[in-house]
Amino acid sequence: MTKIIPFDQGEANLDWIGLTDALAAGHERPKAEIGDLFIYRGEDTLLNRSAWIDGLGVAVKAATVFPGNPDRGLGRVNGAVNLFEDETGLLEAVVDFHLVTKWKTAGDSLLAARRLARPDSRKILIVGAGTVGASLHAAYSAAFPDAEFTVWNRTTERARSFAEDLGIAWAEDLEEAVGAADIVTSATMSTEPLIRGDWLTPGTHVDLIGAYRPDMREADDAALKRARIFVDSYDTTLGHIGEIKIPLDQGVIAKSDIVADYYDPAAFTRAPEDITLFKNGGGAHLDLMTARYILDRFEG
Repeated sequence: MTKIIPFDQGEANLDWIGLTDALAAGHERPKAEIGDLFIYRGEDTLLNRSAWIDGLGVAVKAATVFPGNPDRGLGRVNGAVNLFEDETGLLEAVVDFHLVTKWKTAGDSLLAARRLARPDSRKILIVGAGTVGASLHAAYSAAFPDAEFTVWNRTTERARSFAEDLGIAWAEDLEEAVGAADIVTSATMSTEPLIRGDWLTPGTHVDLIGAYRPDMREADDAALKRARIFVDSYDTTLGHIGEIKIPLDQGVIAKSDIVADYYDPAAFTRAPEDITLFKNGGGAHLDLMTARYILDRFEG
């Protein structure tokens, strides 16, 4: 029987370390086959992101983006993740879209941080005081329980409110906050770089999440040139997301400067003074791994 997994019930038995272990295990399987489909009606969008991993099954993540919905008192983005059994193709579960997206996005970044950030990292800066920022606070707290968190946001009032809700500090000066951080995790909608490479101190780990279109960036050329660069997937980042695509196209960096993606875990290493930079690009294969983990925990 197909299981319906709503947000609250699905989240009840999840933990961040367990998810990152599941993501790591998923990348030990054969490489995922991935396909995306977009359909448009004016400003409205239907997005289907699909992945098939041999032995893990099939996921189709369907999302509708209707910009006019807030005027109707409805959410702008809605959807579901359909999870199909690997051997038979039968529909096993329909999982809440927002649940999968929340845990996939922050879990993707946390896996990189567990491999690339200094284990003694104590000062974590969250750039962007949105929904993803709150998920990042929860995820990073699981792996770095003694860390002190600070948030910066373009709107100071939003940063202050976010900080008060989570009981953390907030910063007005981004340059100063970046320079003091051991880990910088950024989830903004910026199209122009916010994080400057000149601000980074040796040993810092930079986690970039926000950019998802070819015209979007959160870090400047200097940051990429100073860092050892890693991505979650070559296939979903290099030619698609401005964070990597723009400096590649302009010759600022070369493809050989991208050290590895998750299919080469042994390459995820660092020296103490290295600046490491990870681009979280998402991808349907990560939705599949996350949905499978959610179903496994839901079933007990």
